[in-house]
This record gives sequence, C-alpha cells and structure tokens, in this order.
Amino acid sequence: MSDVQILVLALVQGLTEFLPISSSAHLILAPYLFGFADQGLAFDVAVHLGSLFAVIAYFRRDIWQIALGWLNSLLPGQQATQLSRLGWAVIIGTLPVVVAGLLLKSLVEGELRAPWVIAVATVVFGLLLGWVDLRARRVRDLGQLTLRDALLIGASQMLALVPGTSRSGITMTVGLWLGLTREAAARFSFLLAIPTILASATLVSRDLLASNAPVDWSSLGLGVLLSGIAAYLAIFYFLRFIERIGMWPFVIYRLILGAVIYALVY
Repeated sequence: MSDVQILVLALVQGLTEFLPISSSAHLILAPYLFGFADQGLAFDVAVHLGSLFAVIAYFRRDIWQIALGWLNSLLPGQQATQLSRLGWAVIIGTLPVVVAGLLLKSLVEGELRAPWVIAVATVVFGLLLGWVDLRARRVRDLGQLTLRDALLIGASQMLALVPGTSRSGITMTVGLWLGLTREAAARFSFLLAIPTILASATLVSRDLLASNAPVDWSSLGLGVLLSGIAAYLAIFYFLRFIERIGMWPFVIYRLILGAVIYALVY
C-alpha cells in the first residue's frame, strides 16, 4: 500500500466510524475515487482497532466507572445503580448484533456489499434519521436509559450489517425515537461501539490468521495511529456540537453521498 492510500483510508475510517454517515459507504467509494487496490483484511483490522482505541481513550473514565459499578452490582446484597444499569445496557445492547453477525457473515461479506445496496441504504436510513430527529421529543438523558431501550437500540445494530446503513446512524436514530437527547443517543451509541468493534475485529482477525497473506506491519501501525487520531477528533467535535447543529447536516451529506456512489458505479 502506498502512503497516500494508507492516509486516505485510515482517515476515512476514523472520521466516519462514529459519525452517522456510514464508514462502509466511504470505504467502498474511496477505491473508485482514487483507484486504490483492495487494502486487504489486515488493514481493515488495523483501522478498526484505531477507532476502538480512540473511543476507549475518550470514554476511559466513563468505562472505568461503569465497569466498577457493574462489578459491584454482582456482589451479594448490592442494589442496582445507574452505572450498573448502564453496564448491563451495553452488554444487552451488544448481544443481538454479535449473534446476527455470526449467522449472516457470508451474506454481509457477499451480496450486501453491492454498490446499489450501499447507495440505497445510505439514502433511506439517512432520511429516517432526519425524520426521527425532527419529530423526537429528546427529553431523556443517559441516566434514564432502560434495559428495554438498550435492547431496542442494540437490535437496531443488526440493520447496520447492511453496508451504508451506518451503525452509529441507526443506533442514534432509535435512541432519538425513544426520547433520548442527541448527546445521550450519541454517547450510548459510542459506548456500544466498543464491544461491537471488538467483536468485529476479532472475527476478521480469525480470518486473517487462517490466511497466508503477508503482513506489512509498518503500514498497519500507521493505519492504527491515523484512524485513532481521526476517530478521537470526530467523537470530540460531534459530542460538542450535535445538540446545536442537529442531525440534518449529516442527512443532507448522506443524500449527496448516496447519489455520488450510484453515479460513479453505474
């Protein structure tokens, strides 16, 4: 891989993983725009790990407190707390997509990667995000999240197995529909990303270890670093401005992106 390809793909993955605009759609589009060859499984794992490190670094204090609260709730005689409930919410919200990912792996990596599917999903789920954002009450914070909410938001991640849907986009859509504020919906979406990306990277790593493909460790290291920096900045600025700007700038962007993908491919 050239340095330009590493730079572009790592930044694309990092910037789009946590924004509601579909990282898979961008990674499909990049080779058409720049004439890149397929980057391979190893680089896919690397840039996803960069995104994972970024979200862990950003929410490190929250993760520590949630983990302690959840572990404490397992002790005899301990009452559930807001932190322990949030820990259970992340666990419950992760289970549906892990099961679906294992069962539908071949379908996701095959037929569903067709460019027309990605273009349609980018537009349709973008419009759904915009419609829900306009109609949502947005009055509940993260402390009011129930396990039922977590299950519904987590189940929505199964739709994100269709490239172009956007995992962060669909989880924020359902979170808003359930009455969460934009920031609360985004925060829970980002927390859900940690086990989800970890499960995905583990699954792809298993395939990588089973292959005999050569590994360029310097390229992988650079990919991890660049995607991690880009993802951290994306999370920081998204949470800082989302209550002010709303979801419609991303909806409009998705409409344009879907049209560009369709025009370039067909």
